[in-house]
Amino acid sequence: MIIAVSGKGGTGKTLVSSLLIKALSGREMDILAIDADPDSNLPEALGVDVHKTVGDVREELKEDTAKGRIPTGMNKWDILDYKIMESIIETPNFDLLVMGRPEGSGCYCAVNNMLRRIIENLSSNYDVIVIDTEAGLEHLSRRTTQNVDVMLVVTDKSKRGILTAQRIGQLAEELEIKFQELYLVLNRVNT
Repeated sequence: MIIAVSGKGGTGKTLVSSLLIKALSGREMDILAIDADPDSNLPEALGVDVHKTVGDVREELKEDTAKGRIPTGMNKWDILDYKIMESIIETPNFDLLVMGRPEGSGCYCAVNNMLRRIIENLSSNYDVIVIDTEAGLEHLSRRTTQNVDVMLVVTDKSKRGILTAQRIGQLAEELEIKFQELYLVLNRVNT
């Protein structure tokens, strides 16, 4: 099962993701937590130190390719898969993969393409994958959450938060991205 947590920045996506991961980790499940937000706050929320991100792996591979350091007989994808596996942080209760950010300015397209490939390749190794997405709608337009079973859209009571939640639903529909289950999580609401 793949669960994605999305919404406007500052609404509590990382909090919801970390609480979900902690709740699931009490069960007999293999869990992969993915921090797909370039700001990478999930490791801190989970109490995990990060030494290597997918962004770091991408930069290493770019440099190795430019300097001709790719071993003969291996293609870049095989090396990428190997290095990604090395960057997964294993804890007693869950594994963690942090996307990080690529060096310099510009588009996150390559890292998002890598994320899609990672999810596809690793989904059969885990009972549950929880993705803490970047803020906003990019995860939909870049299709990093295209094969998600459950989408949790986190919002607060602000107009911008609710409009972003609504746009996430609309964009998913426009792009024909289907979820088995879609939930709205209201955070910071007094009852």
